[in-house]
Amino acid sequence: MKNNRMPILIQSPGFIIKPELNEFLLEKVGKLYNYHSEIISIDIMLRISNSDTKENKLCEIRLSIPGNDILANASSHTFEEAVLNVIDILKNRIKRKRSKIIGKRNDIAPKQLFS
Repeated sequence: MKNNRMPILIQSPGFIIKPELNEFLLEKVGKLYNYHSEIISIDIMLRISNSDTKENKLCEIRLSIPGNDILANASSHTFEEAVLNVIDILKNRIKRKRSKIIGKRNDIAPKQLFS
């Protein structure tokens, strides 16, 4: 699938996702662009695990960004809930990554002023 900002690839081996789930994914994942404007692409993998628990719907999302990619996964009893959990994880990781970058910039700036 393709968003107007970045390519979004959705894979679901072994089953076909419903159009409602597809639209839900595109809407929710597209909002990640608000947290990191340099996202190159987003890869989504939806799977059903062979476990005895009710939380057998797995979602894995990889954000391709400059530097290191960000990867997160979660499982739940519905794909929608798993997607929301993964997106929350990704938002937190993006915020942490950005704060580290800003911290490094702040460490460099004062040294450059007095060199």
